[in-house]
Amino acid sequence: MLQNELDKQSLENAKRLFESGAIDKIETGTVKGLQAIHKALFDGLYNFAGEIRTKNISKGGFRFANSMYLNEVLAAVEKMPENTFEEIIAKYVEMNVAHPFMEGNGRSARIWLDMMLKKNLGRVVQWAEIDKTQYLQAMERSPINDLELRFLIQPHLTDKVNDREVIFKGIEQSYYYEGYEK
Repeated sequence: MLQNELDKQSLENAKRLFESGAIDKIETGTVKGLQAIHKALFDGLYNFAGEIRTKNISKGGFRFANSMYLNEVLAAVEKMPENTFEEIIAKYVEMNVAHPFMEGNGRSARIWLDMMLKKNLGRVVQWAEIDKTQYLQAMERSPINDLELRFLIQPHLTDKVNDREVIFKGIEQSYYYEGYEK
């Protein structure tokens, strides 16, 4: 299957995750919850859907958490607090550094982030309002300092946590960040 077809099917899976209400049954802020999101998005598309990677990966010269220590890293990230916006972003950044899956980390983690924000703050991100280049640059720099990422996201928080348009436009933007275009 071509990458564009994989992305299109995964995007449909993401929308179905919300439309079906299955998203509300997934644990928030846990590795198990992130795995459930990943499996929902990529089941039938990747044979590793929902499975923690066992190989080392990198992107643009950045090496993500070593697979040998990944389970310990994920356990530490899972224990991080998520009571404030700053704590939730810090946890999101650390999960991004861990990058637990072979593919699909960003799309899964953005939904995971929104679930934490919704549960703990009654907010979600209006991803459609966040510029791709600015977001990707902020994410690239976030392991050193997440201030830029927080300043980029915070003005785009909304209390429209169940608004279908906000959620679906956000999912589409999330896929656009990863290179998918209709």
